[in-house]
Amino acid sequence: MVRRLLLCWLVFCCVPPLHSQDYLRQPIDLDLLVQELFAEQDDVNVPYEDFYETLFQYYQRPLDLNRATPEELASLYILSRPQIASFFGYIADNGALLSIYELQAIPDFDLLTINRLLPFVQVPDAGLQADQRPLWQRVIGEDNNALILRYERTLQQRRGYMPLDTGSRATTRYLGSPEKLYLRYRVSHARDYSFGVTAEKDAGEQFTWAPGTRRYGFDYYTAHLQLYNKGRFKTIALGDYQLQIGQGLLLSSGYSVGKGSETIATVSRASVGIRPYSSVLEYAFLRGAAVTYNLGKIDITGFYSNKRVDANLQAQQDTLSGFDDFFSGIQTTGFHRTPTELANKHRVREQVYGTTASYQSRDKTLNLGLTALGTHYSSPIQKAGAPYQRFEFGGTGNYNLGSHYSYTWQNVYLFGETAMSKSGGIGTVNGLVANLSNHIELALLYRSYARNFHSFYGSAFSEGTRSINEKGLYTGIKIRPLAKWEVTAYYDRFRFPWLRYLVDAPSYGHEYLVRLYFKPNRETGLYAQMRYESKGRNVAANVTPMDYVAQTDRRNYLLYFETAATKTITLKSRVQFSTYSHESPQATGYLIAQDVNFNFDRIRLSTRYALFDTDSYDTRQYVYERDVLYAFSIPAFSGRGTRLYALLQFRPHRQLDIWLKYGLTHYRNQDSIGSGLDTIDGATRSDVKAQVRYKF
Repeated sequence: MVRRLLLCWLVFCCVPPLHSQDYLRQPIDLDLLVQELFAEQDDVNVPYEDFYETLFQYYQRPLDLNRATPEELASLYILSRPQIASFFGYIADNGALLSIYELQAIPDFDLLTINRLLPFVQVPDAGLQADQRPLWQRVIGEDNNALILRYERTLQQRRGYMPLDTGSRATTRYLGSPEKLYLRYRVSHARDYSFGVTAEKDAGEQFTWAPGTRRYGFDYYTAHLQLYNKGRFKTIALGDYQLQIGQGLLLSSGYSVGKGSETIATVSRASVGIRPYSSVLEYAFLRGAAVTYNLGKIDITGFYSNKRVDANLQAQQDTLSGFDDFFSGIQTTGFHRTPTELANKHRVREQVYGTTASYQSRDKTLNLGLTALGTHYSSPIQKAGAPYQRFEFGGTGNYNLGSHYSYTWQNVYLFGETAMSKSGGIGTVNGLVANLSNHIELALLYRSYARNFHSFYGSAFSEGTRSINEKGLYTGIKIRPLAKWEVTAYYDRFRFPWLRYLVDAPSYGHEYLVRLYFKPNRETGLYAQMRYESKGRNVAANVTPMDYVAQTDRRNYLLYFETAATKTITLKSRVQFSTYSHESPQATGYLIAQDVNFNFDRIRLSTRYALFDTDSYDTRQYVYERDVLYAFSIPAFSGRGTRLYALLQFRPHRQLDIWLKYGLTHYRNQDSIGSGLDTIDGATRSDVKAQVRYKF
């Protein structure tokens, strides 16, 4: 209590007379934060946009620290679980926070972590009461209320938009125009409500009204309505939504992070329950209704989803099954550009239903939960029969039953989830995060997913893209030897007991990463990073009677530096280099990029010039690019060439924001870019993108 009184005296005496939250909020660099979380941006299936949007929503409406739950704080991926426990322990001993500056008095909170956290949290005035006006009045007066329109296209003509060539084997072309269109409207207020509509037309898709082929203007629509804290109903969701329960083994929303240079906070998942869905990924969501009802220390969530998914239905030869057709798997690209893609649109109906019950102790240290889940398809799934598919799911229905837990004991956080599928396969993930001292944090995680464990909406911690056919042990560490230095590292060893795609034998591998981060002041940051991965894979161009598996060795090196040269100019430099070998001569690749960003009162200009040179596609270089709001760009570069782009953001009116982006990639020693219908004749590709946001 004495420390608390001294801190408050310091705040009120040494800081100008401000409201408790009226400190100078530093402009957030979401780009850098996401780069730190995603160490290697090399997985096109990761829904970066969803995670980016989540952070931006928290930035627009910061979390009230005196009302935030442990799972909400964990969903920021900034605080480790022991730090979150320390935060709630401090509040339990001293009462609600009086000022944002009081974060410095919380044990285990260092200045580097606090600076990362500040843009996403707040401590409102103690007398501030909830808005009691009717919902429609609160919506009209909400400042987080905006309409977004976006246009983008590639300027060069792709083969898919050219007339058919009688001398070519290709017999189809794209049905629509090369423009990509995007519309989004959302209005939301934290802990109160969220409503949104998103529509998209991909390049090559038609903008047309044809109910017979399930086309209604835009090719894709998503909409949601969620209400919060209505009596005992914590959440009521209608339309499209996601579920994040436990460690994501059965139900995982889109923005899980996994392995990255943040080696502690991202290991465990935040069980945030029902979340709105407004992304343009056309498969990773549930459509229907969901509610969470509070019974004291127990929350019960029930949900039902009924939607159509893309699939290539084929005639069933086995008439004894009772079905006339089957499909081999859900198509997740979301493209409906050609007659074939259009014919596969929404061919199968998918129903998902279930419930979860979770218990939380009064001191928020213990969480226990049970989940029951069912999935049903209108036609059976039947794999092609390749050896690696022997234990894959088949049929029309799957059922899962699982349990999850988390427990905080002093500076140790234990967590885990175990589940079983209809096939009898079991999946489990368990771990701990511990503060060994004020300067050292440790994370351990073990996972085991049977080769016949099936979970369609799960995405737990794993090396593969799905939680199946994998065992592994992850160890992460974070060390802060000095106030301005941070060392993070992890080592992950894994094996795959059964065959995998392009791996015709049980295999194994390991991976490690080391990063040294130095931040001498608010304006300057520097980090160096090295990542190594070894994993089994079929040897290419094998001439022996049977394919055999050999280890691939991949190394990635990264050096990043940024500094604010002046109040308006920020410089960012990046050098990355990689090697790849697989029983063949070692291939190499590198990329050098220089960013010069200008930030004026109502104008922001971001520019980059980059050089890249790779021996093969295996040493391709992924690099994050700044983009328009709610878009996330991580292009991959292979071959030899240059890349430059300029992104202009300006605000002609306080309610209007405009973004304009132009990107140009030039390849050396190439006559064409891309393949198939996406082929561009020539060595240059240029793209334009324009976006407008109007805030009501």
